[in-house]
Amino acid sequence: MKRVAIYARVSTDKQTCENQLIELRAVAERCGYTIVTEFVDTGISGAKGRADRPALDAMLKAATQRRFDMVLVWSIDRLGRSLQNLVELLNELQSMRIDLMFLQQGMDTSTSSGRMMFSIFGALAEFERNLIRERVIAGQNRAKAKGVKMGRPSKMNDGLKSAIQLLRQKGMGIKQIAREVGVGIGTVYSVI
Repeated sequence: MKRVAIYARVSTDKQTCENQLIELRAVAERCGYTIVTEFVDTGISGAKGRADRPALDAMLKAATQRRFDMVLVWSIDRLGRSLQNLVELLNELQSMRIDLMFLQQGMDTSTSSGRMMFSIFGALAEFERNLIRERVIAGQNRAKAKGVKMGRPSKMNDGLKSAIQLLRQKGMGIKQIAREVGVGIGTVYSVI
C-alpha cells in the first residue's frame, strides 16, 4: 500500500484549503493509499520559496526521512508558481524516489506519461533560464558599449595609490600595507 502525504496551499487568510483537502483525501481513499500526513500553507503566495512556506519545508524534510512515497497536490499552482521552482521541487523529490500527483492536471509522476510531462517541463525551465541569461548578457554588453563600468565600484583613487606606494617605499610588507589602507593584497600588488 502506497503511503502518501497531502500538500495544500492558499494565498490569503480569507481562503481555506478545506476543498482541496476533501478532494485529495477522497482520491487517496479511492486509490487505496494511506495518508501519512497533511501539510497546509495558509495565506502564503506560491511565488514564495521554501524558506517562507513552513508546510512545504516540513514536507521536504519529512521526504528526506522517507515518511511517504507520494505527494498528492490539488493543482500544480498550489505547489509553485515558477516552472523552474516546480522542476527543482520535482527533482528533489524524485532523487528521494517520491512521486507527485496533481489532481486537476491528471498528472502522476509514478506513470511514464507523468514523468514525460515533467521532463518537458524541465526542458522548458532550462530554456527559460537560458533566455534570461542571454537577456542579461545582452544588457551588460549594451551597458559596456555605452561606457558603463561593470562590477563593484573601486575604492581606488590617487590618494590611496600614493599611500600604498609611500608605505612600500618605507619598507612595509604587502599584507601590512593592505591591512593599513583597508584594501586587498591583490590591490596592493596592482598599485606597486
